Amino acid sequence: MTQDYKNTINLPQTEFPMRGDLPKREPGWLADWEKVGRYAQIQAQTANRDKVFVLHDGPPYANGAIHLGHAVNKVLKDVTVKSRLMAGFRAPYVPGWDCHGLPIEIAVEKKHGKAGDKLDAVAFRQKCREYAQQQIDLQRGDFKRLGVLGDWENPYRTMDFKFEADMIRALSRIVANGHVVRGAKPVYWCFDCGSALAEAEIEYGDKVSPAVDVAYDALEPKALAAKFGVDAGDAIVAVPIWTTTPWTLPESQAVSLGEDLEYSLVEGVSRGGQRVLLVIASALVEKAMHRYGVEQPKVLGHVAGAALENVLLQHPFYTRDIPVLLGDHVSAEDGTGAVHTSPDHGVEDFVVSRKYGINTLNLVESRGTYCADTPPAGDVVLAGQHIWKANDIIVNVLRDRGVLLAHAKIEHSYPNCWRHKTPVIFRATPQWFISMEKEGLRKTALASIKQVKWVPGWGEERIAGMVGDRPDWCISRQRTWGVPIALFIHKRTQEPHPDSVALMEQVARHVEKGSIDAWYALDAAELLGDQASEYEKVTDVLDVWFDSGVTHFAVIGQRPELQQGDAKSYKVMYLEGSDQHRGWFQSSLLTSTAIHGRAPYDDVLTHGFTVDAQGRKMSKSLGNGIEPQDIMKTLGADILRLWICSTDYRNEMSLSDEILKRVSDMYRRIRNTARFLLGNLDGFDPAKHLLPVEECILLDQWAVQQAYDTQQAVAAAYDRYDFPEIVQRVQNYCTNELGALYLDITKDRLYTMPTDSRGRRSAQSAMYRIVEALVRWLAPVLSFTAEEIWKALPGERSESVLFETWYEGLTPTQGSPEQRRYWSDLLAIRETASRVLEGMRKAGDIGASLEAKLAIHADPALVARYTPAAEELRFFFITSDLRLDVAGAQPENAVLSELEGADVWVSATVSSAIKCVRCWQLRDDVGHHHEHPELCGRCVTNVEGAGEDRRWF
Repeated sequence: MTQDYKNTINLPQTEFPMRGDLPKREPGWLADWEKVGRYAQIQAQTANRDKVFVLHDGPPYANGAIHLGHAVNKVLKDVTVKSRLMAGFRAPYVPGWDCHGLPIEIAVEKKHGKAGDKLDAVAFRQKCREYAQQQIDLQRGDFKRLGVLGDWENPYRTMDFKFEADMIRALSRIVANGHVVRGAKPVYWCFDCGSALAEAEIEYGDKVSPAVDVAYDALEPKALAAKFGVDAGDAIVAVPIWTTTPWTLPESQAVSLGEDLEYSLVEGVSRGGQRVLLVIASALVEKAMHRYGVEQPKVLGHVAGAALENVLLQHPFYTRDIPVLLGDHVSAEDGTGAVHTSPDHGVEDFVVSRKYGINTLNLVESRGTYCADTPPAGDVVLAGQHIWKANDIIVNVLRDRGVLLAHAKIEHSYPNCWRHKTPVIFRATPQWFISMEKEGLRKTALASIKQVKWVPGWGEERIAGMVGDRPDWCISRQRTWGVPIALFIHKRTQEPHPDSVALMEQVARHVEKGSIDAWYALDAAELLGDQASEYEKVTDVLDVWFDSGVTHFAVIGQRPELQQGDAKSYKVMYLEGSDQHRGWFQSSLLTSTAIHGRAPYDDVLTHGFTVDAQGRKMSKSLGNGIEPQDIMKTLGADILRLWICSTDYRNEMSLSDEILKRVSDMYRRIRNTARFLLGNLDGFDPAKHLLPVEECILLDQWAVQQAYDTQQAVAAAYDRYDFPEIVQRVQNYCTNELGALYLDITKDRLYTMPTDSRGRRSAQSAMYRIVEALVRWLAPVLSFTAEEIWKALPGERSESVLFETWYEGLTPTQGSPEQRRYWSDLLAIRETASRVLEGMRKAGDIGASLEAKLAIHADPALVARYTPAAEELRFFFITSDLRLDVAGAQPENAVLSELEGADVWVSATVSSAIKCVRCWQLRDDVGHHHEHPELCGRCVTNVEGAGEDRRWF
């Protein structure tokens, strides 16, 4: 009669469920974290650590729900912070928000009108504060839902009174160090914003513009031709320019040539029957004359550009003398080699004009129309016309006057406002600048860049190139919602008050009590006394890049938990998208070097942008966007986190439903591995049952060694922020070393040996150590799942895995070269055996590997190496029987396993033995025990006796 041996089998038992059901479970973990104050607990637990790591949060803008890019950024930050906790650092994380600026101002304008319409400026700014706070609350909920831990109840907000005051204090330090200047330089100007823009607020798009060649006639044609050794006679001699901005011609005040360029005097197309000679850069003669309809130009003479300096030309439609200047910015790549020069609308134009004492005219108003003082072009009125409409008008004027040599429409890359997606112009207006040269800021910043670790490494070259080439930083904006440039300037000289630094500190104290409104309400006499009548307050506000750019001063420099204190080591990291080399990374670098003479960060990590599976940018119009909120609702935050960490953030990050499905499969493999380990720890009390590693069975020692090696690799990858490597390592360990090998082999020992036997406790001891390590590897990435695993582990432990550091219980005992060779050869033989058994399976000879008898034929040295374990080798190969012998000639039907320095042949036959109903092995001794006729001998020992003795596998 068949006996029931189920109660003698130790099957896995755990409350850790197979299904993650993350969308339902994760909110519960969040509620628990909120209830106990998990972030505060972590800070308390780690307060005495002697290493500090500060990941300083680059503030997202407080406007609109978070998108996938936000999720990528915040999760990468969270993984970094948590990995530093695991590495033994104190790692505070203070999230923040950027709250001033135009998008919020526009949102409030849509609802309440512009400041001064329905609301005065004070009430308008209050509405901006309220709107920003609503957006912060919206975004904060989603950031928390992502599993990001931080000081969410005490974030920094750039609209906080203290922060606004500290911005003024930061500016005062920069003023004190001599970096702030005022001038009417050309800056990017957006008509829709009605304000100057920073370089970081510019993006490029295609634009169709009129390209025109315009003749600037010489006032003394014979004298100009004579410089080329040519007698002009009665000919018109002209210098043609090429431009795509005809609207700038009313402010044309000069023509720039290249000093070292060679210029040719060329026979041109006659005008009204009169001969025309043209001055064109020699390298561009053929291209230019082709545009003018001349296929075989006749060159009359050559001269260097330097010889033409100060030649006077005639403006094409005004009675205005136009001098020839020499400028370094002129090249022979395009056009004519002659550049129409307006200091109002070009940085290079401004520089060369200033050198020659030419000032701006300021004919274009803030909304893009010509001012009332703009002279008419002949009979055509330009005053009040918008510049974009004026292009065609001016082209017609040029044509009527006979000076239009060529006209075409071209599509080219053109700077746009990143908010309005509309074209911008360069416009010279009085602005405040942080000078890159006056006190050597560029040089200091470039030197500081070299002291920073850039991840990826190309970030260093990129930001160095940008800083090396950038113009002075225009920090002033003409808006209502922003921190004022709190300077008093002299009404006549426009120079800042000589005591500006001390005065700004006093203003900051007022702002700290009453917000930026305190500046506008301040009576100048309160600070200036009798001098008040001589000064006026600056009403421009600071560029929002200055707001976020001084967070190193206003956040890190002000919050005690973010400072080094008594710690032995201290590191600050910035982590943002790759666009921030021209944005936050750069504004922070410039303000910090202007204040402190050094970079504000030690490490800078850059990540790419999110795209769909075809590499297209995600957008509503394409319908290819995937929102993080939807992923969290359907799959859970841990799936989103796993995708982010498994993707190479150094490049564009592709996401699709198919990719999410693969990530979900990856998650299931990891979760099922953890569940198997936890299930087999049922009844295991580490305080009683944990064996020292060196007393464990050899296979268990190997498994711990593999965990140790993996932990070393994982910790090193976290140190270098290589998150895809971590995910790959953990997945491979779960799939290969554990799932396909160790766990498969140890099932027999765990299930069939007596509960308290050394063989079973040895496996449990290894598995306990493995899962203790695994849960820590997972904690930074799969934070919710790791907490769930942590709660399911046996033994007394802290409340959260996030209080812990890397597991120290992985004692390596199998790491010597000889031991590694022992295992590598055995694994290679096992791989060959698997191929042999799979062949038998496909042929229909066997079903499971336990139905086979395996034979390993090897040279004497290898046989001697494995002979001590020969009785247990069958368990390693998961066969019912195994014979190890010395090979003579190659055995029949054997498969070769080539090892280094040895050949091993593997063969197998079908077992004819009887199957044990308890362990399912086919053994010759089944039926030899009268009371247990269906059991093999070792199962009888395991059921009735002290249990079998296992030393190897």
